[in-house]
Amino acid sequence: MSNETPHSGTSSPARGEGPGPGDGLIRSGVIVFAIGAVATLVTVAPLFLGADPLPSAAYFVCMLMGVGFALAAAGLLRSIAAQRRQAAAGRAAAHTPPTG
Repeated sequence: MSNETPHSGTSSPARGEGPGPGDGLIRSGVIVFAIGAVATLVTVAPLFLGADPLPSAAYFVCMLMGVGFALAAAGLLRSIAAQRRQAAAGRAAAHTPPTG
């Protein structure tokens, strides 16, 4: 099966390249989402355990789940846009007749 394209099993950029556009937003979005998810579990737990509910500030920290999701989605869209621009530039270069 030598005609198949080798696949390294990762979706990271090629060796020697830095992180792609949007990668930082995706990583920070995942971290913020995780903080919000943990805060949600901590905030909801007293309600199930019959303890006193936490103060309102704890519920505001739970909103970080939505903020993290929005950050990750923005990073994903930025990455998609960059890949489309790169593909369009590749197609334009392939259809340009050689000069000289």
